[in-house]
Amino acid sequence: MESTSLNKYISETGICSRREADKFIESGRVTLNGVIAVKGNRVAEGDVVFLNGKPLRSNPKRIYIAFHKPRGLTCTTDLRDKSNVVSYINHTQRIFPIGRLDKDSEGLIFLTNDGDIVNKILRSRNGHEKEYIVVVDKILAPDFVRRMSNGIPILGTTTKQCAVEKKGQSTFRIILTQGLNRQIRRMCEFMGYEVKKLKRIRIMSLKLDDLAVGKWRYFTETEMKEIEELLEDSTNSYE
Repeated sequence: MESTSLNKYISETGICSRREADKFIESGRVTLNGVIAVKGNRVAEGDVVFLNGKPLRSNPKRIYIAFHKPRGLTCTTDLRDKSNVVSYINHTQRIFPIGRLDKDSEGLIFLTNDGDIVNKILRSRNGHEKEYIVVVDKILAPDFVRRMSNGIPILGTTTKQCAVEKKGQSTFRIILTQGLNRQIRRMCEFMGYEVKKLKRIRIMSLKLDDLAVGKWRYFTETEMKEIEELLEDSTNSYE
């Protein structure tokens, strides 16, 4: 009989990512056929899964949103945070952001109710590109592009080689395929610069373009097809 992992089953209901589903399981909030579930459980046809004492609903329509996040919003689903991005958008479906964008940064971020796609996009081994325009507090040194693109030591590791292009005296464009915590800001800090403005203008094949600050829209059919093609060879397993 075909079955699926419990964390995948939970994420596919649209309420959370697989990682969050694991946390629900570990905290004893999930039951499988009336028994408290454990990580590694699998769900087959006819099985009954409850979360917090309530049965999980069938899969809702998949939603994929492109949002131009303004500065000051936090990429969290924690409603106790008054600046959370979910309350700002106030969608009728339960959605969550794919990845993060610093509270002090602006630009493109995806939100969805599809827990499975989250892992495929976020896994750094899949090499999906994210593009940014960055303004720093002083004129870029002649060796800035070379040093930034070849890797910077931060957080106990060295950043992967990346594409960097000077766009102005204190402005540059950078394309990353990894997502270390506050990566660009830390890279600049190591080089002796302070980031004054950071704007993400592209994730994978989807560009921010003329989407106004604070506005959101659904992916177009063409965009969704392009994303799916890019994800075809992606793994959604944890690193």
